[in-house]
Amino acid sequence: MRRVDAVLRALGLAGSMAWEILWALILGFALSAVVQSLVRRATIAALLGDDRPRTLAVAAGLGAASSSCSYAAVALARSLFRKGANFTAAMAFEIASTNLVVELGIILALLMGWQFTAAEFIGGPLMIVALALLFRLFVRSRVIDAARRQAERGIAGSMEGHAAMDMSVQGEGSFWRRLLSPQGFTAVSHVFVMEWAAILRDLVVGLLIAGAIAAWVPETFWQRFFFAEDPMLSALWGPIVGPLVAIASFVCSIGNVPLAAVLWNGGISFGGVIAFIFADLLILPILNIYRKYYGFRMMLTLLGTFYAAMVVAGYFVELLFGTMHLIPGERAATVMHSGISWNYTTWLNVVFLALAFGLVARFVATGGLPMLRMMGGSPSGHDGHGHA
Repeated sequence: MRRVDAVLRALGLAGSMAWEILWALILGFALSAVVQSLVRRATIAALLGDDRPRTLAVAAGLGAASSSCSYAAVALARSLFRKGANFTAAMAFEIASTNLVVELGIILALLMGWQFTAAEFIGGPLMIVALALLFRLFVRSRVIDAARRQAERGIAGSMEGHAAMDMSVQGEGSFWRRLLSPQGFTAVSHVFVMEWAAILRDLVVGLLIAGAIAAWVPETFWQRFFFAEDPMLSALWGPIVGPLVAIASFVCSIGNVPLAAVLWNGGISFGGVIAFIFADLLILPILNIYRKYYGFRMMLTLLGTFYAAMVVAGYFVELLFGTMHLIPGERAATVMHSGISWNYTTWLNVVFLALAFGLVARFVATGGLPMLRMMGGSPSGHDGHGHA
């Protein structure tokens, strides 16, 4: 009976967290679908031809507008690299498309507080700068050339079909004219559903893991693990161990925010939370995809440079927010309340679920289901799915 109660409690906590962030996910993916429906990926690749600061800033902006789950972002970055984008710029795009997106910021604010959202959007660009510097110092051109040769082989990883499908609206006309046209509505609906299909598995897994840990693992364990009783040691330890916990958790992108909330309540440092969230691009399945895409040597290079950049970003936000006295004094992230009540969250969910229903209906009515089956397919052969 106790086991049943424990399982029900974990499921209840996971469900309450899902309900809390649902409207934000729908809003974020709808905005992303609008952007992706009006900007062609070939145009993006043409803008990322070098690693100058201006180009990296453009890559970060375009990545933030083209939000994706971690698997799709990694596949899309490889696609841009194959089309001529600079490797550093492609990696900046990849980081931004999972860690600098609207829905992530809203969910962080809802579950953990606005300070974490601010830290995410400050630490993300810093991580890109640190990565670019590390690439210039330690990554030789012959390593990138070898990675390009491996990338040109087109070995499939995960979400390849999704990354290869360019569903942007082509033709003339203003932004609003293209967006409000029947073709624009169709394109937005297709991108919206594809993005949800890409992230759904990891989101559900992340919520279940967070619910289970919140229900079953006592906070005293995390407090000892993160040295919560010693603020100085905790601040030093958090950014180092945060990415390692993320790598072992197998949870990517938006799905790791509920677990980050659990870890914050358990005692991880402020900077450790940020480093943990950034590490969605280093989970074990994605490291294996890097090996397929770019070769074993580049996989190790990405592991080392990404990890170092995450630690640097974690320390920076810890120092900055600590100096400005912006680190929350209470550890009360929204993970320990189960149940649904009629409040602003419920009303927002109702409104945005209606929007999602309309987009899904359009997707089905315009032949989206066959395309959905190709999401995990070959990285070649899908470029013709643009909406004329």
